[in-house]
Amino acid sequence: MNIQLKTQGSAAARPLAGKVSLVTGSTSGIGFGIARALAAAGSAVVLNGFGVASEIARTRDQLATEFGVAVGYSAADMTQPEAIAEMIATTLGEHGRLDVLVNNAGIQFVAPLEQFPVEKWDAILSINLSSAFHTTRLALPAMRQNKFGRIINIASAHGLVGSPFKAAYVAAKHGVVGLTKVTALETAEDGITCNAICPGYVYTPLVEAQIDSQARAHGISREKVIHDVLLAQQPNKHFASVEELGALTVFLAGGAAASITGIALPVDGGWTAH
Repeated sequence: MNIQLKTQGSAAARPLAGKVSLVTGSTSGIGFGIARALAAAGSAVVLNGFGVASEIARTRDQLATEFGVAVGYSAADMTQPEAIAEMIATTLGEHGRLDVLVNNAGIQFVAPLEQFPVEKWDAILSINLSSAFHTTRLALPAMRQNKFGRIINIASAHGLVGSPFKAAYVAAKHGVVGLTKVTALETAEDGITCNAICPGYVYTPLVEAQIDSQARAHGISREKVIHDVLLAQQPNKHFASVEELGALTVFLAGGAAASITGIALPVDGGWTAH
C-alpha cells in the first residue's frame, strides 16, 4: 500500500513524465519560465531563442540537473520557415515524438499607424503569428500519429482588445487567437487540444527595465509608473508572474485539460473584463 501511494504521488508531482515539449522564444522571460515549469513536471524540453552560447549551455545543464530531464536547444530563427522546419524535424528525430508545443516567440514595436515602419510590421507578423502557423502545421502529423498533442499559444490581452500605437502586435495576437480556434476545430477528434493564454503585463527583467526608464523619463516614482502607467488597464494592479503562466501551461498540457480546447484564456487581472 505504501509503495502504491508513493508511486501515485510521484506521478502527480511529474504529470508530464515521458512527454517532449518545445517552447519557442524560451531562453529568457516568459518562455523560459514556461520551459522550466514543463521540465519540473517531468517533460523533456527543447529550448529556442537567441542568446550567448555559453549562457544557454549553462541553462540547459542547470535544468537537466535540477529536474532530471533531457534539455535540448535550437537556435532556429522564427522568421525563417526553413529553420523552423529543421527545428521540428530535429526534435522528432532526437526524441521520436513532440507532445507539447508552446508558441511563445514574440517581439513588440510601438508607433502611430501612419508612422509604423513597414519592416517592423513584417517582422512582428512573421515572429508573433506566422511562426506559430509553421510550427503547428509541422508538429501536427506526429501528434496525430500519437493521438496526443497539446498546442499552447502565448497570445496576449491584446489578442482580445486593442490599444493605440500597437497595430502590428494587436493584429498578430488577434491572429494567434484565430489560429488557435481553427487548430482546435481541426484536431478535435485526434486527442489534440489547442488553446491560447492571453497575459496582461507579466513581470520580467524587460518590464523591470521599462519601469526604471519610465520613472526617469517622467520624474515619477516606480510605484506610480506601475500603478498609473503600466497597469493602468489592469484592475488588480498586479503583475502576473512567469511562474503563474508556467503552472497554467502545465495544467493545459495535462490530462485534466483534455476537454479544454479552442479557448483564449485571459491572465490579465481583469483587464479584458472592462
